[in-house]
Parts: sequence; C-alpha cells; structure tokens
Amino acid sequence: MKFSKIFLAALLAVVAAGFVKAFIWISIFVGLAGSADTVTVEKNSILTIDYADIIADAPSTDPFAGIDFMNMTSVGRISLYDALRAIDAAAEDDRIDGIYIRMNGSGGAEGWTILEELREALKGFSESGKFIVAYNDVYSQAGYYLASVADGVYLHPEGALSWQGMAFSTMFYKGLMDKLGVKAEIFRPTVCRYKSAVEPYFLDRMSDANRRQMQELADAMWRQISGDVAESRGIDPEKLQSLTDGLALCDPDDALKNGFVDALLYEDEMNDVFDELGAVADDEGEYRQVSFGDYVAQLGPDIANLSADRIAIVYAQGGIVDGGADNGENICGDVLAAKLREVRKNDDIKAVVLRVNSPGGSALASDVIWREMMLLREVKPVVVSMGQYAASGGYYISAPADAILADRLTLTGSIGVFGLMIDPVNALRDKVGITVDVVKTNRSADMGQLGHSLTAEERAFMMRSVDKIYGRFTSLVSEGRNLPLERVLDIAEGRVWAGTTAREIGLADANGGLKAAIAVAADKAGLESYRVTEEVDAPTGFAAVLAGLNASVRERAVRSELGLFYDDYRRVREAMSHSGVTMYTDVRVEMNH
Repeated sequence: MKFSKIFLAALLAVVAAGFVKAFIWISIFVGLAGSADTVTVEKNSILTIDYADIIADAPSTDPFAGIDFMNMTSVGRISLYDALRAIDAAAEDDRIDGIYIRMNGSGGAEGWTILEELREALKGFSESGKFIVAYNDVYSQAGYYLASVADGVYLHPEGALSWQGMAFSTMFYKGLMDKLGVKAEIFRPTVCRYKSAVEPYFLDRMSDANRRQMQELADAMWRQISGDVAESRGIDPEKLQSLTDGLALCDPDDALKNGFVDALLYEDEMNDVFDELGAVADDEGEYRQVSFGDYVAQLGPDIANLSADRIAIVYAQGGIVDGGADNGENICGDVLAAKLREVRKNDDIKAVVLRVNSPGGSALASDVIWREMMLLREVKPVVVSMGQYAASGGYYISAPADAILADRLTLTGSIGVFGLMIDPVNALRDKVGITVDVVKTNRSADMGQLGHSLTAEERAFMMRSVDKIYGRFTSLVSEGRNLPLERVLDIAEGRVWAGTTAREIGLADANGGLKAAIAVAADKAGLESYRVTEEVDAPTGFAAVLAGLNASVRERAVRSELGLFYDDYRRVREAMSHSGVTMYTDVRVEMNH
C-alpha cells in the first residue's frame, strides 16, 4: 500500500511537471508568434536607441537569456555586430531622419567597450548629415558617455547627472576564512606579483603591486572616457577634471552652466528640438519613432551577396573551462576548438575574426584552443577583436592571431598563472564536527580530495607545474607577437593593461573595434566583396533546452537572493571552479546604465 501511494504521488508529480513545461513552451511560442509581426519603417522616422534591449558583446545561445522567470518578464538581446550594422544602415536609410538617444528601457550595454564601439559608430553616422540628439531624466556616467556624442544633449529640469570618476574595488575574504578556519594554498610564480586573482584569499587589502596596477588602469580608462567627453562637448580636459573632483556636474543647473547639457527640458519639449532639426511630424503632429530593437529586426540577417566569400565571426565569451559541456556562460575548450576546426575546414570562409571577451580560466583548455588557432592561421587569416576583457587565458588564445585589435577600454594582458587550493579540514572539524579519514596506496593518492592537507613535496610539485606553464605562456606570446622573450617577461608578470597601453607595448597591433577587425581580416584575405556571418550554435535537443531553462531559473534565483553580493559571488565561483593551474584575471570594471 505504501509503495502504491509513493508510486502514484511520483506519477502525479511527473504529469504535473509535464503540464508546467507544456504551459511554458506554449507561452514562449505564443510570445514568439506575437513578436513576429513585420516591422514597418515609415518615411521621416527617428531611430530611437531606447535601451529596451540588452546590447551584448555576442549573440546568446541561451533561448531563455532574455526571460526572467522570477518576474515573468523578458528583455530582448541585440548583438554588438547587429547594433553596429543597424547604425550604419540607418545612415544610408532615406526613411531615417536622425537618431534619438533615450535610454529609459530596462536593457543597456554590457560593458564599456560596447559603449565605445557604439559611440564610434554614431560618430560615423553623424557624417551622413543626419542629426543625433539625446535626452534623459537621469544620466548615469556610462549613459552620459554614450549620449555625449550627440549634437545636442538634454536633461530633465529636475533630473540628475552622475559624473564622479572611476573606481575599482575588490572584496577580500581572508578575515572570513580566518574566522572559519579555512586555509588557502596559493601557488603563484614569484615574478607574477601582479596576478591579483588570488589576493582576496590571503590578504585583507591590495598588495602594493596590485594597487599600482589598478590605479594605472583606472587612470588610463578615465583618461579615455573623460577625454572623449571633453572633445565632444568642447570642454577643457583640465577643467573637466576639476569639475569632476568637485562633484560640480550632478545638479541639472550646474550641468547646464558647465556645458555638459545644452538645455533643461521636459520630454514633450523635445518635439520643438526635432522640429528645429528638420524632422517631419505626421498629420497629428507626432514624430514617428522606430525602436532600436525593431529596426535591427527588420534588417534581418546579412544576406547580401549570398554567393560572396565569407568572413566568419567566432565568439570566445566567458571564463575558459575544461571539457565540452556547460550552461552557456563559459568557453568550453573542446567546444571552441571544434568551432575553430569547423571554420578552418569550410572553404567558403576566407577569414576569421575571433571576438574575445574573457578573463581567462583553465590553462589546459586555453592550450587546446591555442592549438586550433595555430592550425587555423596556417590556412586562412585570423584576426582577434578584443572586447571588455581579453586577459590571462583570454590573451593566451589570442596570441597566435595574424593581428590583434583591442578597444581602447579593453583590459588585456595578465600574462601569468596561479594555482589555488582551499583546505577546509579545520573548519569542518571545529565548526561543524565533520572529520575525514582515508586509506591510500601511495603518499599523495588523496591529493586534491576533501580532508587532505598538502605536504611539502606536493606544494613543490604544484609550484613546478605553475612555473612550467608560465614559461610556456610567455614563450607562446613571444612567438605569436614576434617579441623578444625578455621583452615579454618584462611586460608579463600577470599585469593587466588597458587597450591603449597594450598597443604601445606590442600586445595589440591597433586600437579598434569589431568593425575594424572585420576590415583588417578582409584586407589580409584580399577580399573586396564579402559577407559576414556570426558562427553561433544554439542548444540542440529537448534535454539541452530544458537544461538551459533550469540553469536560467536557478541563476536568476541566486541573483535575486544575493542582490548586491551577486557579482562577488560570481567572482569567487569563477576563481574556484578551475582545477589545476589557472590563467585567470579578477580585474573587473563595474558599470551602471
């Protein structure tokens, strides 16, 4: 009887789960059908960059990426390539009178380098003679950076503008670990003093080397950001720094007085601005606006010159991990290697752009990818386009390329390695009363298992592994970049560089974004006519889709629970998720919209 009850309960649960899954799928398909309406762009339309969607470095392979199952809401996603293509198309589109930057949606740009590349594309749009204007109730620092490229920048009379400079902060866990009795075993070459990803586990503040590195990064990035704004707004750079230090731009009246905005207006008054710029209203006196997402959608895929040779964009997005299975957030070494192998063997593809946006990860997985990069380079040009991060393992996989282009705000380099092992034996015993016992055939048979504390011999083994991989890393950079090894050792040491400096010291060939990298690839392949394709694999099979759904729901639940601590949680999870020797950087740039 008891068995029957349990069996019937389990059967009922399975049936109920099936109905829930069916409901979710019906909802998704209905939503897709509802969004499949053809977008019509009318004559005299204004393209509105509204931040209704997330503008991401790479297309997402997660079909649930834009869906928040906790709140049953969704946000669209636009790849950077499609965003750039849309701005270029709008410049030539007779139906578009101008661009209106109105960043009041729930989306945004995922990183400073995306803003940098959008900004450059908008500068190119201005050359068409069409207008660009920006309006917001409240400008974040990142939002204003993009808006400042406009011909006119407008702010709500009671709004606000955030402009206070750039700061990097790091959370340290040593105090907590000491209280818990958790011990961190750190293996880092002595020369890799800038390799700061392990510092939170054995220090309670930045080391002198890391503080110097972080300060120089912050200064370099802020010079670029504030310099771009100063140039666009015609403000003396030194005056701009003084205004920033005095927080003299946050109040609307101060922002107007100091030239950060052109007028304080209510949004309905923007109609007068459109009229002055020559925009044409409809019969009801309204100005037609087409959202950025709708405009991208109506462009469709790049199918011009279907018979033309192809340049393929391959994406290396996320932390680098071993193997070939993941939740879509990381670069699986075997998966990316297989993709590079696939484009190498495709005769229709004449050149490849690898878009790297990665803080690094597994040394082994990085080397698996590096090998395929070398084989690819033997048969066709390969150009690396660096996004927000292309550091540590992210630089390892970039080094073989024929050319490397870094955005000016890219963080790259971090040529260094480390090993990290957490020993929780004392914490388990003293805090929760758990002990571990073992039998083994050899002295180090349980090395790496729970309950094992490293011996001196095992520490020496780990250090030999770390030193060996660091030697290989630096030699591969020397070979790939055609730099003397002594020079590489001088600029390595685990140090992170801004994109502008990376170009100066030889780690990058030029500063430029995805469009520039495509142009370089075309030139190296001798192509005058070509089409660009994004090589992205979507999940296959029902099980893969359900796994993606489960991962999406779980990750959003964790984000909701942790709130402000979510980013720190992800950093710890990334740093500790790699087995063996790791090439990873923990230098991150936070931004708001």
